[in-house]
This record gives sequence, structure tokens and C-alpha cells, in this order.
Amino acid sequence: MSQGNKQQRVARLRAQEAIAERRRAEARKRKRLVIAGSAVAAIVLIALTAVIVKVATEGPKKSGAAATAASNDVVAKVTGVPAATLDKIGKGSITSTPKAITGQPVLTADGKPLVVYMGAEYCPFCAAERWAMVVALSRFGTFSNLGQTASSPNDTFPNTPTLTFHGSTYTSKYLSFQGVEMQSNEIEGNAYKTLDTPTAQQQELINKFDAPPYVDKNSSGSIPFIDFANQAMVSGSSYSPQLFAGKTQQQVADALQDPNSDIAKAVGGAANAFTAQLCKLTNNQPADVCSSAAAQAYSGQS
Repeated sequence: MSQGNKQQRVARLRAQEAIAERRRAEARKRKRLVIAGSAVAAIVLIALTAVIVKVATEGPKKSGAAATAASNDVVAKVTGVPAATLDKIGKGSITSTPKAITGQPVLTADGKPLVVYMGAEYCPFCAAERWAMVVALSRFGTFSNLGQTASSPNDTFPNTPTLTFHGSTYTSKYLSFQGVEMQSNEIEGNAYKTLDTPTAQQQELINKFDAPPYVDKNSSGSIPFIDFANQAMVSGSSYSPQLFAGKTQQQVADALQDPNSDIAKAVGGAANAFTAQLCKLTNNQPADVCSSAAAQAYSGQS
């Protein structure tokens, strides 16, 4: 191995460990905010750490700007990343892929495999991961009323530009999708404003799969949490939100069109990993998507 390649490998490993440590720190911070109660209540509250968030002991200092409707150009570019671009990206540059869940029946809604995303608008890791979710799901269906916002100005990776699923709808003949944004980035009292309250089923999913043995105990309860029909799951982000520092939503959308950009390599790589997982759920439909080089890049993984 050349010295240059060795240095790159060391740098990648250090970056992956830094992201993992940030996730563990975020999970520990959320756990410290859990209010003690009965044994049953404690279990529920631990899983709800992202739902009832107060930001450290000093409380949030600055409120984020309210979400607005995403611009037509941003939506068009993010939901329509060219297939050739995603094919060229292939595996891209991501630090994790969906983790397989075994021994569970396929979770469905309206007769189709159900994908559940649970996050919050204040969360920088959610902000990063949404880009890949929208890119991937748009290959199987259509979003309406996507919003745009940014993560909290008080959190790590402040003001990460992103989209939001709050108030949006998704239509597909292959999949069902539920996007749950549990809080906004706006402050109400000493906490982030509540947006979408998880249903009993959604809460059960995060209680069960966003905890050991599916994730490390120090990362239990991390968001974003994504459940691919109980066949695979994601806890945390697939790449660092640092990629989006100082960017606008428009700049991110523009970068996704260039397969050589760092943003496209990360977002597109994660989108391709998600696409491979979604193709398992849809019996490889649509055929042109699931037979593509993009989907095949991660075929057989997770």
C-alpha cells in the first residue's frame, strides 16, 4: 500500500470514529434528559428521548427559522437526480449502510412495504440524512409539499441545510412511507416545538429497533431512525453533516448533479444503499431502477 493510500485510509477511519463518537454523545445527551418514572414509563421515555428534547442544562439559546415550502428548483433537482449520475457515484463515500433485521415479517401499510423515518428538524444528523432519503424514495414514487429548513443553530453542525417531511405526502405504487418530524428547530419555552407525534406503531418500532441488540447501548435512541419494513434499519446518519456547512438548500441541490462533488458522493452513495434495500422490498420493481448500476452497487449488502 502506498503512503498516500495509507494516509487516506487512516483519515477515513478517523473521520468514521469522529462521527460515531458524536452520535454516542448525542444519545448520551438525550438520555440525561429522560424524566424518571415507573419502569414501564422509563422504557417509553428512553425511546422518546428525541421526542421531548431539552437542549442541555442551560437550554436552547437561539430559535431556528421556521420551515418554508421548498423551492420548485430544489425539489426538481433533489427528486430527479439523473440515473446516470447515481450510476457513476456507485458506492460513493459513506460511513454506514442499513443494518439487516432478521426474523421479522414485512411491515406493510395499504398493502405495500412500509418505510418509516423518524427524526426532528433541529437534528443535524437528520438534516444530512433526509437528502439521501428523498433522492432514493423519489426513484419509487413522488413527494408533494416538501418543505425546507435547517438544523438548530445551537447544536453541533449548526444550521445544516435540509428538507423536511412535515406536512409532505408520498405516493408510490411500490411502497408506503411515513415521515415523522417529532420537533421543529423553533424554541417553545425551553424545548423545541413539537411537530408530529408518533403513532403507537411508530413508537413501538423505535423502542424495539433503535435499541440493543440492533444498536450499541451508547447510541440507543439516536435519530434519525429509519425502518425499512422491519427488514433493515438505520440509526444515525450515513455521512457527516459537516459536508453541508455554509451551504444553502439550492447549493446542495446543485451539487447533487455533479457526481464528482463530495456532497453527491455522500448523498448519492447513501441513496444507492437505500435503493438497494428498497428493491429487496419491492421484488426489484421498478426494473429499470433495481437493475441499475446504482442499485447493484450495494446489492447483497445489509
